[in-house]
Amino acid sequence: MKDKLFILLQHLLPQHLLSRLVGRIADCRTPWVKNLFIDLFHKHYRIDMSLAAEENPRAYPSFNEFFTRALKDGVRPIDPAADALVSPCDGAVSQAGAISYGRLIQAKGRGYSLTTLLGGCAERAEPFINGSFATLYLSPKDYHRVHMPVSGTLREAIYVPGDLYSVNHATAHGVESLFARNERLVTIFDTEYGPMAMVLVGAMIVAGIETVWSGPVAPQSRKPQTLYSRLNPAPVRLEKGQEMGRFHLGSTVILAFGADVLRWEESLTHGAEVVLGRRIATITSKA
Repeated sequence: MKDKLFILLQHLLPQHLLSRLVGRIADCRTPWVKNLFIDLFHKHYRIDMSLAAEENPRAYPSFNEFFTRALKDGVRPIDPAADALVSPCDGAVSQAGAISYGRLIQAKGRGYSLTTLLGGCAERAEPFINGSFATLYLSPKDYHRVHMPVSGTLREAIYVPGDLYSVNHATAHGVESLFARNERLVTIFDTEYGPMAMVLVGAMIVAGIETVWSGPVAPQSRKPQTLYSRLNPAPVRLEKGQEMGRFHLGSTVILAFGADVLRWEESLTHGAEVVLGRRIATITSKA
């Protein structure tokens, strides 16, 4: 009953208005305002600031800069093995496994369309139809920059408008096609192992998404927008472990690869912790 009431409340709330309002507050640089929110958040979630490049929470100019804080050099070493696909973030596994006939698992008893997730383009989804996927959840206490699991060259980046439901466990079980209906940034990279889809999913009070090549990309208009294509005269090449984007307040990253490209680690089960830079899959073939 509690979960149903939580989902009903999300149906009734003005999701975008609330999220953008929170975003304005999170960007506020008035010292007493930003310090109030930083102190409350730091205390409630018991943030481990010993990992941060700047350990003093109040030293950050705004809550957003505190939330997207950089880590100290060396605290998240990247597995250098050529066959290691590494976690792009700190967080927890929501689901991981096979993409069966173009559908991904959202939660037990629930699936959703890969084509819809990737913006409704069947041609974009086709290389991943019978491949593999992993959904990784970033909780509020986690580091909120997203890095490359393998080296790749950006082929396409598409902003897809949508709802802004929470992406926690209760909502994943209770909202149909959650990740394919929320606002999201879809990126497709060409790698030496074939194409990789990397989807950054927005959520309730996620005030925006940024990439290292374009800055803020959400919120945008209420129509899908191609933000980058392979015809762009300035290619974007990112190496394994390099930052590719960040969330202004937390959400979810979904990875997808083609068939027979990799084998997920046995430890990659629902609820398992993932740490940026650690192996989450073994790459078994090249393109």
